[in-house]
Amino acid sequence: MNVLITGAAGLLGSRLADWIIENESNVNVIGIDNLSGGYVENINSEVKFYKLDLVRDSISELFKKYDIDYVFHFAAYAAEGLSPFIRGFNYDNNLKSTARIVNQCIIHNVKRLVFTSTMAVYGYGENKFFDEKQTPCPIDPYGVAKYACEMDIKIAGEQHGLDWCVIRPHNVYGIKQNIWDKYRNVLGIWMYQHLNNKPMTIFGSGEQTRAFSYIDDTLKPLWLSAFEPKASKEIINLGGIKSISILEANEVLKNVIGSGETVFFEKRHEVKHAISTYQKSIDILGFKHDTDLKVGLTKMWEWAKVQPKRNQFIWPSYELDKGLYSFWKNPSKL
Repeated sequence: MNVLITGAAGLLGSRLADWIIENESNVNVIGIDNLSGGYVENINSEVKFYKLDLVRDSISELFKKYDIDYVFHFAAYAAEGLSPFIRGFNYDNNLKSTARIVNQCIIHNVKRLVFTSTMAVYGYGENKFFDEKQTPCPIDPYGVAKYACEMDIKIAGEQHGLDWCVIRPHNVYGIKQNIWDKYRNVLGIWMYQHLNNKPMTIFGSGEQTRAFSYIDDTLKPLWLSAFEPKASKEIINLGGIKSISILEANEVLKNVIGSGETVFFEKRHEVKHAISTYQKSIDILGFKHDTDLKVGLTKMWEWAKVQPKRNQFIWPSYELDKGLYSFWKNPSKL
């Protein structure tokens, strides 16, 4: 069996590859990543890795060479707050790349495409909990791009017979996460800031709530989303059982580290409360929330402490400056 993972150097891609290699036999894992947000050190040595850009490079020969059976399409630049200021890049990176993957899945008769979308498609949400039955209404270009991808994949299923499963992960964190990007992954941002003798930053009051999911708890469900018959042509929320405020999450991390200072910046345009329903992931994929936030952060912090020193990624310029938050205008603040 040949499985292709895009975004193979990122958190989901690299850790799913690890899980497959450790738990499944007779599976060849082929990985694609342009290494813009992931690191080659994350990639398991048993993965057949190709440095390719899904927007610019041809991928058809890869599908032919390996006769790909299943595709896990994880590649994306997931920075909701930044996406209004990098619109063109956002749509190229998230929407155009997905269209090219969908085309190849159809041409080469892939058995199922698993696409990781995002909770950002829900926007403010119709109810307290984001439910798969709700009509998405994203409030940022990143969420718009992901929702457009979902709809395109559905059309590919209806018109071309492509089998698919859309997973909407909820704030996944853990070992091998990119902690060097100042625009995304708040837990990783805080770790980077502390490791570099900077205060941890919170936007607004910190009353925003999120539901964090440790990476290891999501791996088997992600794998099963490609094979479980009941997951065929389904949209499934994954993770996010316990809601916690950003302020509380910050205190948990400082408790794990043993120290830390926090500063507050201006409020930004974002969903204040984001938590999803999760019963569908339990019923279909056997999801179990086994890892408490403090336990997960302890594991991630122990890993982060021994990572090589890297410069934090900062966009050299934005497509739009109008309305840009002050903390991104002055890189020294973060």
